[in-house]
Amino acid sequence: MKRVVYFLLCILVSSCSFFESKQKRTQELINEELRHIDWNSVDSYPFFYTCDEAATKAEQKSCFEETLITHFQETLYDFEFTLSNTESETVSVIFVIDTIGRIHVTDIEKDAWVLKQMPEFDGVITQSLKNLPKLAPALKRGIPVNTKYRIPVQLNTN
Repeated sequence: MKRVVYFLLCILVSSCSFFESKQKRTQELINEELRHIDWNSVDSYPFFYTCDEAATKAEQKSCFEETLITHFQETLYDFEFTLSNTESETVSVIFVIDTIGRIHVTDIEKDAWVLKQMPEFDGVITQSLKNLPKLAPALKRGIPVNTKYRIPVQLNTN
């Protein structure tokens, strides 16, 4: 009887360690895979539904950038901003496209004199981004991900 109890106890102890080592090995494989993922790039860029979803990554990026810049130019062309400085100024617009394809402006980096002379500038930029055509989020390994972008906007005073 003692041998049976001892045998069952050995099986129980060894089987628990067997599962534990299997779980540990699985976690090691996951960690190894995570170390090899390039978290600074996406597999496919956000794309506007006017762009070709089946296009190459480079073509997707190009279509995304062209659509975004064209929309910005058309929107800003409709507004008249007056600057009294003789130099041109670059304003950086930082925004995030979330996993649903919505755009959120996180910051607009500009000098104090731009804010003083054009207090409505932030609102115009934010509204311009909100009025972009519908877009799909970027994908990483087939999963929608947030992507952050910085667009330089050159303000010319000439």
